[in-house]
Amino acid sequence: MLETNHPVPAPDTVQQPWVDLIFLGGLGEIGLNAMVFETADSLVLVDAGIMFPEDYMLGIDMVIPDFSYVLARREKVQALILTHGHEDHIGAVPFLLRELELPIYGTAMTLALLREKLKEHNLLAQARLHLIEPREKLTLGPFTFDFIRVTHSIVDGVGFALNTPVGVFMHSGDFKIDATPTAGEVTDLNCFAAYGNQGVLALLSDSTNAERPGFTLSERQIGHTLENLIRAATGRVIIAVFSSHIPRLQQIVDIAMKQGRKILFHGRSMVTNVHLARQLGHLRVPPAQEMTTGDLKRLPDREIIIVTTGSQGEPMSALARIALDAHKQIRIQEGDLVILSSKFIPGNERAISTVINNLYRLGAEVVYQEVADIHVSGHASQEELKLLLQLTKPRYLIPIHGELRHLIKHARLGRDLGMESERLLLATNGARLRFDHDGVQRLEAIDVGRIFVDGKGVGDVGKIVLRDRQHLAADGLVIALVAVDATARRIVSGPDLISKGFTFEEEQAPLLEAAREIIMEIISRALSEPTQDWLEIQIQIGKALRKYFFKLLERRPMLLPLILTL
Repeated sequence: MLETNHPVPAPDTVQQPWVDLIFLGGLGEIGLNAMVFETADSLVLVDAGIMFPEDYMLGIDMVIPDFSYVLARREKVQALILTHGHEDHIGAVPFLLRELELPIYGTAMTLALLREKLKEHNLLAQARLHLIEPREKLTLGPFTFDFIRVTHSIVDGVGFALNTPVGVFMHSGDFKIDATPTAGEVTDLNCFAAYGNQGVLALLSDSTNAERPGFTLSERQIGHTLENLIRAATGRVIIAVFSSHIPRLQQIVDIAMKQGRKILFHGRSMVTNVHLARQLGHLRVPPAQEMTTGDLKRLPDREIIIVTTGSQGEPMSALARIALDAHKQIRIQEGDLVILSSKFIPGNERAISTVINNLYRLGAEVVYQEVADIHVSGHASQEELKLLLQLTKPRYLIPIHGELRHLIKHARLGRDLGMESERLLLATNGARLRFDHDGVQRLEAIDVGRIFVDGKGVGDVGKIVLRDRQHLAADGLVIALVAVDATARRIVSGPDLISKGFTFEEEQAPLLEAAREIIMEIISRALSEPTQDWLEIQIQIGKALRKYFFKLLERRPMLLPLILTL
């Protein structure tokens, strides 16, 4: 008999299998998508996306998930699964790879986009990238993934069925149901339905468009609008579109050929993504159809289409520089038609409006979502979400990807289809749902946060720094500087008041002079005492000035009293 130092537990003490779902981001917000499937000895991360900064995040370039939970369990980590190549699903991968080397699985276009990103971060050499295909199965520890083709606004998107020891989980990915997609990538409803017939424990489903009734329009609808606009244009046409929206780019190419126009792809990410899509066969552009910036002066205006980046008003994008008349090669002229073929992402409205106004100021005609149907969503609307629910027939519905109102609306769709409230699992970031053969329970939530990326700094800007930046932006800064000789008990220099963003010093000279007198009184009183606690005196000066400025101006500048002792 084989001896062992590890006794076999009695049958009634054997631990029942379980699977935990932990949400690191993407719930109650747009972007930052990242979630974990975990068992006792294995962990798989699904997506690692960024979120673009909100208005109050002054100076922040991007926001990434807090991967501390995964890093603390690195010995269990099997892989990272990527559902598609949008920034809100792959943008944080380089930051994760700096801390943890792990296999990464994605479709061809997703990995192609990721490779370019990893090159920028000098991480490509250490990355272990593995290609996956729809209807392909992948086993990682106790998990078996079956990848399912879905239609989205980027090619090569997938959802998946995940076979686990406690049942099948289905993840929709970002999807919509489009019977006539331009890229020919139809959501594989047959596969979703097949799993529904076998039995699905939980469906995790995209909630981005859960507020919108009906069905999302087909991408082909936009083709008709674009073609009509381009046909009617008498001059150059400039189209701003997401560089990852390959189906939209293909439509523009096809229209250009029909209308006898040549295309200039402009902007770094646009040129890169077009190159990758052509290599993988997702974009077909006849070489004779393309032009260079050098051809702009040679060709008649009516034969030119410029496809560029900057549809969200990004300050350094090609379109923003064109709108400021600061582009070296492309200048707006009378008769130009500019089309912003995208939706306004919440938070970008002001920047986009500025670009539109600047383009009009230079003499262009501008078409955008408020005046024409020049964009359709890549996400499922209510009837498509209902259809997926009816096909998969899950025991539990978990709405994902969206703000709180989207998640709640999605859950209500499940209720409308007859699902009991206990089967509708609304979760928040940090939630930990444990599934076993008895059902599901909510465990204690984990600590999750947002990591701010500011330049080369990752995580060195927190809530306190952001609060200080907001304070400075709202009311400015006042520095009170005074030098004292504690031994001689006299003021050597000052008090000097330096203000930035608070008030115009020449116009408020009496106010600042009165503030100096307040400081002089506090310092003089302190010098008359046997001993001085100069740190406490600095605090007293700050309180006195804060009270004074608010009484006179109702402003609360950031105050920095500094006492130099000799």
